[in-house]
Amino acid sequence: MAKKMVAKEDRGRKKLPEAGGKEGEIRFDSGIQSTVKEIVGRSGSRGEITQVMTQILEGRDKDKAIRRNVKGPVRIGDTLMLLETEIEAQRLGGGRRGKGKGSSSSSSKKKK
Repeated sequence: MAKKMVAKEDRGRKKLPEAGGKEGEIRFDSGIQSTVKEIVGRSGSRGEITQVMTQILEGRDKDKAIRRNVKGPVRIGDTLMLLETEIEAQRLGGGRRGKGKGSSSSSSKKKK
């Protein structure tokens, strides 16, 4: 019913719990290092995403090669810091439809 009054200096600021660090210190989540081994291609509506094959250097999935999407400039040999290593990006170009086993184009012709 009654509105809570907020002082001007507190408005719009989030209060973070003190972690024993210095004031103004920035802390990041730990990442898992991986190295870019191959550039697969570009994707996105304007080609702003680069799909790369990367090899994980540490952690549970060490020496595993996975496909990832990267935004921004990237070259072979660059180091990426991944937050997770279980999800792999989908292949570019999608699947090839209508070619291969059980193709509907050749089997749909009627014999006389």
